[in-house]
Order: sequence, then C-alpha cells, then structure tokens
Amino acid sequence: MTEKLRVLFSAPYMLPFLDRFRPVLAHYGIEVIAAEVSERLEEDDILAYAGQFDGTVCGDDRYTARVIEACRPRLKVISKWGTGIDSIDKAAAERLGVMVGNTPNAFTLPVADSVLGYILAFARRLPWMDDAMKAGTWEKIPGRSLAESTLGVIGVGNIGKAVIRRARAFGMELLGNDIIPIPHDFTIEMGVEMTSLEDLLARSDYVSVNCDLNPTSVRLMNARTLGLMKPTAVLVNAARGPIVEEQALIAALQGGQIAGAALDVFEFEPLPPDSPLRRMENVMLAPHNSNSSPMAWERVHWNTLRNLLIGLGLPVDDFGPEKFE
Repeated sequence: MTEKLRVLFSAPYMLPFLDRFRPVLAHYGIEVIAAEVSERLEEDDILAYAGQFDGTVCGDDRYTARVIEACRPRLKVISKWGTGIDSIDKAAAERLGVMVGNTPNAFTLPVADSVLGYILAFARRLPWMDDAMKAGTWEKIPGRSLAESTLGVIGVGNIGKAVIRRARAFGMELLGNDIIPIPHDFTIEMGVEMTSLEDLLARSDYVSVNCDLNPTSVRLMNARTLGLMKPTAVLVNAARGPIVEEQALIAALQGGQIAGAALDVFEFEPLPPDSPLRRMENVMLAPHNSNSSPMAWERVHWNTLRNLLIGLGLPVDDFGPEKFE
C-alpha cells in the first residue's frame, strides 16, 4: 500500500487559516502535520519530524544541509511562504534533489509603504508629538519636509525601486547603491544618483536597507558603516535583520552617531525582551510585519500551495481559489 502524502505546515502566516486550506490539500490526497510555531522552526525542531513528511509549507524555518539530508529521501519540496529563502540551504536542496519554491516580488507594495511611513513619522515627528500631547504637554516639536531631505536606498531591486518611486513623489533627493547594475531608464526617470555605499551613507538623511540577505550583505551596516552616517540621519531596516549588526547599531544610537532607527526585522527574532532597543525613545520597532496586506497575503497563500503541489508532482493546471472557494 502506498503511503499517503504528508506535508509539514509551519508557516506562521498560514497556520491560523489552515482549516480553510485543509479541504484543498485533502482534494489532492495530502495529510497535514501542523507544527507548533511562533516565529520559526529551528534545526532541532524540524529534525523531530524528519522522515515524516514529503513536503513543507514553511516560513523562515532553518532548512540547513543537515536538516534537508535528514529529511531525505522522503522530502521532495520546500515551499516557502514569501520571498526570502536565506533560511534555506538552496545549494544543499539542489544537490539532494529537493525543490525550493517561493513567491518573488511578494510584498513589494506593503514593505515600500512601511518604509515611507517610517520616514514620514521621523520627518514630521508624529509619534513623539502624539506621546507629548497624551502626556499633557503642548510642545511644538520641530519637523522637516521630505522635499528638503535626501534618501539613500541600499538595494535597488523590486522593493528598493518601489521605495524610490514613493520618495520621488515627496520631492526627496535620491541616492542608490547596489552590487549589480541598475537599468539607466529607471535611474534617469526617477532621478536617482547611483553611488558608492560610503558616499550614500555620508550624504543621506534617511538610509533605507532594501537588499536581500546574502554573503555580501550580512552585517553590511556595522560599526564602520554606521560611523559614516550623519549624526542627524535615521536608519530604516525592513529587509532582513542580519544585514544590520545589532550591537553596533545600539552603540551608534546610544553614542549619538546617528539620530534614530526604524526596525521591522532583527538579528534574533523575536527581539529579546531585554534588548536596549525596546527602551530607546529614538527608535521605532515592529514585529517583522511590514508585509502585512490582505491582497498580498492571499496571493502568497495560493502560490505557496501551488509550489507545493508542483514539487510533489501533482497537477496544477486548474489550481486556484476560484476552484475551491
């Protein structure tokens, strides 16, 4: 008797809606193992399920070479909810014949909106005036217009371009930096000056980190690079936590090397309760949630399931929400 297909479900953004998708999976003869997870599964968490599942719908779970090897030969597909696959050893997956699926350009719009929201909040001092008013103080805290500010975007990919388009509408001077050439039609149309990282950091009032996490970007923002920023500048990171060396950032904020930071992602998530960042008045924090968007989530839900089915060798010609809902 052929063993039934089984899938390990551990994507935090899909688990609350699992009952909605169970009938879809059952239609394809797939049984579900629902993992208990808050943010992600670590190596040992996944190893506890080794040999029990043929595919997985995961978040930022640590699918290292060790994990993938232990889950083979049964494991055939790792379907990542979202875009970034830096938590998956893709080379090991390819070597072992495991398909890795994701959704490119999944959250460009909400993430870019979040970046501009942070910049506006700092420029117009909105959270601080709100706090003061609610504390009984009538204080006119000085702000500035975005039209008199320079934005530096590190990583001019899909999200970086979307950030630039939004910032241009506010009249900001725009600087960009990337390790690959950016099409001239975009830079000319948007009025972006592509420059070195060092020059970008020295001239920007706001620095937005929008590159992906790869060997060239790990701790790209460290004590040296943070030291190049203006003491009045603000760092925004809605990309990946390890791009910013957290202890160096804390030191830069405490020492007045930079004026503030807005962080949606962190080196270690969830952010530890004792992190000094939680107590800093010049820091805005969010729980890795800049992807929040019903429209984007819906698209990613269904594309993640589609990738799962493809990896399991199941037909997807007529697959989609219109068939099952």
